[in-house]
Amino acid sequence: MGKAHTIGIGMDYSPNSKSALRWAADNLVDAGDRLILIHVQPPTADHTRKQLFEDTGSPLVPLEEFREINFSRQYGLTSDAEVLDILDTLSRTKGVKVVAKVYWGDPREKLCDAVEDLKLDTLVVGSRGLGVLKRVLIGSVSNYVVTNASCPVTVVKGTPVSKP
Repeated sequence: MGKAHTIGIGMDYSPNSKSALRWAADNLVDAGDRLILIHVQPPTADHTRKQLFEDTGSPLVPLEEFREINFSRQYGLTSDAEVLDILDTLSRTKGVKVVAKVYWGDPREKLCDAVEDLKLDTLVVGSRGLGVLKRVLIGSVSNYVVTNASCPVTVVKGTPVSKP
């Protein structure tokens, strides 16, 4: 077994971010690795913990606490059985240490900040599969992160929403 890696997963509970998590679980995560679910809440979100951690992001939250419904409420996150099942399986079968972290702000910038803050070896994000025109008009989180992150980034593509 080689050196354990720290792998970040951009998570917003969309089908594409869940695909990114599944892809990482099946193809990237090895025994002993540390998996960090990175949530980015909009800057306008107003939740209990935002005032405490808006500048630095939340503390790292272990899987046991992440499972609790109070955690989701405090940070304004969705509790998702499918995501928890994947994380539990990785923890149990591969001995992966699973933690979560919440940031507030622009997902593009915060995901790049997370790479530095968390000293990620790699980051996996989902792609909404925007067509060329929509990507130009509203921007692409995955494209920005691939261009600006200081670690390797894997983009798990979704089905295109529209044709270019």
